[in-house]
Amino acid sequence: MIGRRRLQPAENGTKLKEHMILEKKHRLDLSCYAGYVRASFTICIKNRKHVFINPYIVENFIDIFASSIKQHLCVNWVYLFMPDHFHFILEGTSLDANIWKAVVLFKQKTGYWFSKNMPEVQWQKDFFDYLQRKERDLKDHIFYILNNPVRGEIVKNWNDYPYKGSLDLSLHEIIC
Repeated sequence: MIGRRRLQPAENGTKLKEHMILEKKHRLDLSCYAGYVRASFTICIKNRKHVFINPYIVENFIDIFASSIKQHLCVNWVYLFMPDHFHFILEGTSLDANIWKAVVLFKQKTGYWFSKNMPEVQWQKDFFDYLQRKERDLKDHIFYILNNPVRGEIVKNWNDYPYKGSLDLSLHEIIC
């Protein structure tokens, strides 16, 4: 558990009392994200604001994503920008690769972009991830990601959704 301190008024309302708020540690040890590792990630916009409906923003974020994963020696199997969140799968390409560092760098660079261009928008504090240990997991997660806009009733077929792709591979080759 990770502790954070918060001040609250005492019962009589005159003095502030300090309380510890405990947060459950949910992240694996950072060494689990290094090397030849593959994981799927979801990063959400704070307060679920619809940001990724503008092609200009998505194109900028794809460029930042590409440079972030390249810097940390990762390949991208699939990505998909939903209006208020971002799904993707990364895999390390060497022992020096680090998918966690790639994600953190992406969030930092895009957070800076938000602060300069859309100061009312921020990422949520953390992100969700799932380390994939089986080959079957890969195809299942790719289909899950690609069908997100279908489940969200944005399109009838995932092929019709514009903000998806793979930076390093052909989606049609992957899923066929």
